[in-house]
Amino acid sequence: MSSVNKGLRKIDVRLKWDPSPFGEPPRHLDIIAATYSLDDLHGRPVYVVHYDSRSPDGTINMTRHSQTGQGFGFVEVMVLELDRLSSSYGRVVVGVVIHQDGGRRTFSAIENAAVVVVEGYTELLATDFTLVASSTATTVAEFSRLSSGEWEFHEMTRGFDSDPLAFTQEMGGAEQSGPDGAPGTSSAGAA
Repeated sequence: MSSVNKGLRKIDVRLKWDPSPFGEPPRHLDIIAATYSLDDLHGRPVYVVHYDSRSPDGTINMTRHSQTGQGFGFVEVMVLELDRLSSSYGRVVVGVVIHQDGGRRTFSAIENAAVVVVEGYTELLATDFTLVASSTATTVAEFSRLSSGEWEFHEMTRGFDSDPLAFTQEMGGAEQSGPDGAPGTSSAGAA
């Protein structure tokens, strides 16, 4: 995990993918954010934000949503106003999940999928899901509140073999370590 940009304020998470070929069921991906209290940073999320919900205080919202990938550029966008989040929250984890309505799909089956995380004009992360090609969901970013109250970004690529509902409960768990014991990309929940 790399760490950059202390003192983050307003973050955009942008997602794109190609629509299904003619005659195939739609490919539906979603950005999901889970918010954790200072008292339980790796437990159950206090709340989860996705296409059908927003944060109770309006600090995390979907501003653009697609169920098919159709459109120009990034077709799904989530905005996180970290500087407005209550001081009772210490961690926000952001991920991407593939709906499994048309049969099991992994990131390797989704053409031209990519996610970027930006603050203003500064790109914090850009990935094409190559590291989690055999997964159905992945975390991409973690935002942690420092003791100063400022927010810090960490790249957090962890693959999961989960449907959207299960992913929302698993995505913020303690990071699994790689074979050498070092933190890194994992396939949590893989069957």
